[in-house]
Amino acid sequence: MRASAWVEPLVVLQAVADPIRWTVLATLAQAPRCVCKLQEQIPIAGNLLSYHLKVLREAGLVTTSRRGRWIDYALAHDAAERMRAALPGAQQAALPGAQLVVTA
Repeated sequence: MRASAWVEPLVVLQAVADPIRWTVLATLAQAPRCVCKLQEQIPIAGNLLSYHLKVLREAGLVTTSRRGRWIDYALAHDAAERMRAALPGAQQAALPGAQLVVTA
């Protein structure tokens, strides 16, 4: 497997591995939110929340839309599939008759 083929899954897995980013994803899975609402629900400094949102955006897991001076964040439509596909063995499991087996 080419080294570049490992980059996408690693970026996604690193993005979701952080507890703050996981909380952001869980919050956005309920409904899209503006940054101000995310700040009310996730008790971290604004600059840290911005950093975590940037990581999630660059990983393609969240999308943004501007509403006047507000920025709304939403879970990307393919976020769940991209997270699932990033798991080891997921590509083989996508084949007909294959099963995903994760071992420790």
